[in-house]
Amino acid sequence: MAAPQIGRIVRRVRQERGLTQAALAVTVGVSASYLNLIEHDQRGVTASVLLKLAEALAIDLSELSGQTERKLEAGLREALSDPHLVSEDVPMAEIVQMAGGSPTAARAVLALYRAYRAAREDASGIALPSGRRIMMPNDEVRDFFNDHGNYFQRLEERAEILHQELQASPPEMNHAIAERLRKRHDLAVRVVPLEGALRVYEPETRLLLLSEQLPRESRGFQLAFQLALLEARGTVESEIQAAKLSTPEAASLMRVGMLNYVAGALLMPYRAIREQARVLRHDVDGLAARFSVSYEQVCHRLSSLQRPGERGVPLFFLRTDLAGNVSKRFSGAGFPFVHFGGSCPRWVAHTAFSTPGEIRVQVAQLPDGATFLCFARTVSGFAPRWGEPAPIYVVAMGCEIGFAGDMVYADGIDPVRAAVGIGLSCRLCDRPTCRSRAFPPLEHRITMDPHTTSASPYRFER
Repeated sequence: MAAPQIGRIVRRVRQERGLTQAALAVTVGVSASYLNLIEHDQRGVTASVLLKLAEALAIDLSELSGQTERKLEAGLREALSDPHLVSEDVPMAEIVQMAGGSPTAARAVLALYRAYRAAREDASGIALPSGRRIMMPNDEVRDFFNDHGNYFQRLEERAEILHQELQASPPEMNHAIAERLRKRHDLAVRVVPLEGALRVYEPETRLLLLSEQLPRESRGFQLAFQLALLEARGTVESEIQAAKLSTPEAASLMRVGMLNYVAGALLMPYRAIREQARVLRHDVDGLAARFSVSYEQVCHRLSSLQRPGERGVPLFFLRTDLAGNVSKRFSGAGFPFVHFGGSCPRWVAHTAFSTPGEIRVQVAQLPDGATFLCFARTVSGFAPRWGEPAPIYVVAMGCEIGFAGDMVYADGIDPVRAAVGIGLSCRLCDRPTCRSRAFPPLEHRITMDPHTTSASPYRFER
């Protein structure tokens, strides 16, 4: 997968803005011929020119990094490598050109591919015992959050107002929220045994029940969620209405997701968490202690620090279980997740299961050379009763290697020598000697030789 070039992005955005090369060149302070060379990726771009281009085009500097194009390229490569859909190889150059030059068309292709996959799975008999068709509203909601950079200004503003009115420090926040619920909403909070639930709200009796199995920080989050449900519902509903989702199921998922967003923003206000992340260099355990929240709650919040003009380090966020099922995913750092199938078993998001409770760090390098500092740790739920396994997940985060200096997890690591080659998935990876390969790559012909046993279970032409 080739890394997108800045020139292609500059040309596309300039054309979207209706600017000529000459007009943009004057604004940036370079010659039209020099800008033409930049747009055709025949000249490098200095930091000062890059800043001027971002200002002249009225876009954030991160948009010129190629993150959006890289995600589109990964999605297109996945779709156009599907042998059920495409009968011949699509050159990588064409994929790169489409992602950089026609992003709207590229997104339409990916939407069609997701619809095709859903239809194919349904036609193959994947349905509930009742015969009801399985819908995938979670994909629609994930795409919506990703398209908005996992940042929602109106939800942030509502959370900030609530936080200012509570006037409580992090250790006192649980009590302050419970008191507001009691005084303003006549709502009593009880911690009790609950069967099959963590939180139950009974509007008729004005009672909020929290499971006795919840740890303190999780009780605090559920209290914040309840306050958001009562006092930020209007803001959330207006965001859902503006999203124009395709199904009621997607709307219900987004409602919960946005209420969770408000709860996290209430417990960790934007400017406070951004500043403390800078001070502690994104030490997640340290931040969890400072804000009286859980490890996973901090990770989720760090992935949302995308306010224009006040951005934090762009981080991706992922939560996966032992079977490789991804329950949460946000690609803020431009990490190109695949939508279907498993990811690379060499990636720290999977190897972290071998050391429960320990933060594992990895410099992960994709086949196109894109390199990310990744860190991951298991988080555990609780078993509802003796004899049932407790749910275990890995929460993984990461940033492009250029931001490694802002991360405490990079200390003592040589990013060049420590780099580990990973792929998007076995079917999209063309590393020939990978011992962890589970499937042959879709883009290459298998060439097995009975006279030779290779390190990889599959040999193929490149």
